[in-house]
Amino acid sequence: MAQTLSLEDIREAFPTLKQEVNGRPLVYFDNAATSQKPYAVIKAIEDYYNRYNANIHRGVHHLSQLATDTYEQARILVQQHLNAKSSKEIIFTTGTTQAINLVAQTWGRANVQEGDIILVSAIEHHSNIVPWQMIATEKKAQIQVIPCNERGELIQEEYEKLLRNKPKLVAFNHVSNALGTVNPAKEMIAKAHENGAVVLVDGAQSFPHMGIDVQDLNADFYAISGHKAYAPTGSGALYGKQELLEAMPPYMGGGEMIAEVKFEGSTWADLPHKFEAGTPNIEGGIGLGAALKWMHEVGVETIAQAEEELLDYATEQLLKEIPGAKVIGTAEHKAAVLSFVIEGLHPYDVGSILDQMGIAVRTGHHCAQPVMEFFKIPGTLRASFAVYNTKAEIDLLIAGLKKAQSMLS
Repeated sequence: MAQTLSLEDIREAFPTLKQEVNGRPLVYFDNAATSQKPYAVIKAIEDYYNRYNANIHRGVHHLSQLATDTYEQARILVQQHLNAKSSKEIIFTTGTTQAINLVAQTWGRANVQEGDIILVSAIEHHSNIVPWQMIATEKKAQIQVIPCNERGELIQEEYEKLLRNKPKLVAFNHVSNALGTVNPAKEMIAKAHENGAVVLVDGAQSFPHMGIDVQDLNADFYAISGHKAYAPTGSGALYGKQELLEAMPPYMGGGEMIAEVKFEGSTWADLPHKFEAGTPNIEGGIGLGAALKWMHEVGVETIAQAEEELLDYATEQLLKEIPGAKVIGTAEHKAAVLSFVIEGLHPYDVGSILDQMGIAVRTGHHCAQPVMEFFKIPGTLRASFAVYNTKAEIDLLIAGLKKAQSMLS
């Protein structure tokens, strides 16, 4: 049961927010790149190193047993958060990028054949484009693109037409990192399955902002990153349906992923360990578990509601107060990402002035160059919000944009 925590209580949990940058209180609006970490996560990592630093799974001594138990409990927390059927369906990775590459290099290499079609959306992060291009080149397959409209929404009629070509795989994000668009994942997955396709969903930007039920979505694969959801960098997971994971070859060879090794040949460990060769990022997994505990203490619905209010307020204030401002990505359903340009100003120049005022935003193409090409812009300013942000901070952002306009115009 989630507790009712005040905004002050939530902000108090994040030590990074208490500092000044260039003599100004830090305003951190780069959460789509990485979120700040609460004390609960920092303490969990510190506790691991202070009390039970040891390798996991292979030791019989007390420290190894304690580390193993805590790490595997984190896997169960990820399973519960995603509502996967089994913890065997949760493969720990360094994040969404590795999770997608794992699927591309295992399932993709084993199943994609010459002439097959891989369908990706026009609003993907590079990490959900490049791995499929690599497999397509190797296998002489085709990449086809689900187009988007001027609002940054995928055109569902065009998607349905492309599905008639019977793609082998469909890959799209649940939430666009560059635009904030929330795609109708459940409906898109159902349509893909009707046409015989396997579906991978990039959940890097949905995982921090909304409740996710992979069984209800019926996703075949769902990739997540911890560092955008209050957990350490280098943490994340791949959810995969058990029958798919069991049929896939290993991703890497080494310790832990084997059942038996002989020079004549080796056999593989059971799930999930088949895909987790070598010593993992133990503290990252433990920190991910701690972050999920913290998120559920606050309440996933509470987080989503707070971020929606911040997005609505920021969008309204930007368009009302900043002449020449244009929002890039105006989908009907959006997560807490506000990408925009200001007429006559380069995003990098504006971002540099904001930094002088202690305001952190992201500038550039956000690893989504095809999106910027579609909108015919070099990049955007992106303010992305987390539950610890405030409307007062948004007011500071607007004041900073006014100052940038006056300095650069």
